[in-house]
Amino acid sequence: MNTPSDLFYSKEHEWVRVEGTKAYVGITDFAQHSLGDVVYVELPEVGAKVAAGDEAGVVESVKAASPIYSPVAGEIVETNANLEDAPQAINEDPYGQFVFVVELDAPFEKGELLDATEYAAICEE
Repeated sequence: MNTPSDLFYSKEHEWVRVEGTKAYVGITDFAQHSLGDVVYVELPEVGAKVAAGDEAGVVESVKAASPIYSPVAGEIVETNANLEDAPQAINEDPYGQFVFVVELDAPFEKGELLDATEYAAICEE
């Protein structure tokens, strides 16, 4: 399982990359592997406000549908439109394919998020 050390992770299997006041959010390698072949991604609406833990989208695979939660609070300012035509890109490169970008409400704090080592330990359970 690939778990880059420069990202933060949620217990719900989202990853977060913070760049200034923006947080890029996607699903982890563990999540895409567990789901199997991704066939559809329901993207959130740009302009929507989200709190940490809010459902922001859905990823569907041949096995199941799973919600995508926002691990941070703020306004969704961008979505990855490439996923509408090529949802399988999440299987091919889960850390290169963000699902949405959140303009943070406040300066980033790790809070409930996990570092790579903590996240890897959860996945091994």
